[in-house]
Amino acid sequence: MGLDLASASWRKSTRSGYSGCVEVAFLDHGHIAVRDSKDRQGPVLMFSPVEWRAFIGGVHDGEFDVPSTAQRWAPT
Repeated sequence: MGLDLASASWRKSTRSGYSGCVEVAFLDHGHIAVRDSKDRQGPVLMFSPVEWRAFIGGVHDGEFDVPSTAQRWAPT
């Protein structure tokens, strides 16, 4: 996905505070770029519209929630 990021308009959540966060840029053709706000010259993750919708759906469904300590160490 060789999309041009030179004119990307990067956005960061107003809830990110000072500890850093990720920035998101919505690009042409629905593609999405994500980067570390503390390393703006570093690597960028690129998502197609389908991949982004799947990721956001997983976030909404709790797929990436960190389990509590008790759940993490419970036998399966």
